[in-house]
Amino acid sequence: MGRVSRRAFAVAALSAFTMVPPASAAPQRNGRGHNRAASEMRGVWLATVANRDWPSKPGLTAARQRAELITHLDRAARNRLNTVFFQVRPTADALWPSPFEPWSQYLTGTQGKDPGWDPLGTAVAEAHARGLKLHAWFNPYRVAAHTDPTRLAAGHPARSNPDWVVAYGGKLYYNPGLPEVRAFVQHAMLDAVEKYPVDGVHFDDYFYPYPVAGQGFDDDAAYEEYGAGFPNRAAWRRDNIDKLVRETAERVKQVRPGTPFGVSPFGVWRNAATDSRGSDTRAGVQTYDDLHADTRKWVREGWIDYIVPQLYWNIGFAAADYAKLLPWWAEVARGSSTRLYVGEALYKAGDPAQPAAWQDPAELSRHLTLAGDHAQVRGHVFFAAKDMATDRIGAMARVAADHYGQPAPPPR
Repeated sequence: MGRVSRRAFAVAALSAFTMVPPASAAPQRNGRGHNRAASEMRGVWLATVANRDWPSKPGLTAARQRAELITHLDRAARNRLNTVFFQVRPTADALWPSPFEPWSQYLTGTQGKDPGWDPLGTAVAEAHARGLKLHAWFNPYRVAAHTDPTRLAAGHPARSNPDWVVAYGGKLYYNPGLPEVRAFVQHAMLDAVEKYPVDGVHFDDYFYPYPVAGQGFDDDAAYEEYGAGFPNRAAWRRDNIDKLVRETAERVKQVRPGTPFGVSPFGVWRNAATDSRGSDTRAGVQTYDDLHADTRKWVREGWIDYIVPQLYWNIGFAAADYAKLLPWWAEVARGSSTRLYVGEALYKAGDPAQPAAWQDPAELSRHLTLAGDHAQVRGHVFFAAKDMATDRIGAMARVAADHYGQPAPPPR
């Protein structure tokens, strides 16, 4: 993906919009406020793809990498967070010694090169030493941020099985329509869950890739072989992702009982103009139609233990208003067994390229205040660790002061 975060798609995915002035009232302390110490998710994503958050660059010494990692964990603890979502399989690779896939290039600069230490094992131990939970974050199908298989490590499964791979939008992906691919990526991911006492298993927002104008994802052969019985290709693709989610959930329960499995999807399931059950939004991407991820169904059916929709827009944003999406997701979660956490765009706070609302240090704090009115919202996760470190305009400090006055355990 280069150095652009996965969340940058949240901007590109919106249709044309007209700005609405943001709410300006200061956050009010309520049941979820300054003195609240009951359980709630207080998380941060720690992204490794393209060295987004960590390591700061490839090729650092093992000691320097470890020191940077511990600095991120210390900062999370100081902000009274309780959970770190650590990206351990960013591009069909591994941040632990895996028998299935090569060491990540983001560690040493060379895919397959042993970094001389075990980042995931260290992260679990050091997080636990600080009273933090650590969720292992996996990307199931992304193989590379380029289209040249010869650049992958010798022996990479994508080189050994070229028929598993689809080039699309300048990147390589495993084909979700192949049962052998689905089985392999589960084996590769569950290896980490079996070996390490992780506190959760986490998928991000990539299933079928985000659409690229004028390009089609070439899964014709797989559809011809496996698509019989489905009304169309889109329904078959959704079933492929449904199977991945259901099967992974079952395998997590078998490998490490009691460990929650959750997903962080793009924040719009479907627009109401497309589906009356959808949200009052005008997003250019809808996970159901474009990523073939029926996230609403996963919640309603209880297939996943938690969901963290990426509500990466400000209050009052015309095409996707945080204040409209929040209650929509709360209603989806109502009565289900799936816990609802909200993904928050810390990376936008103070970014001069973002709308005026994101120049206000109180915008994120207002999000948490608003969420306090919805019992289904069990906490928040912030994207991402590097932005927590810089905290350009003090938005995270404001959240901590307004809402995280006391430590709190995550929901069990």
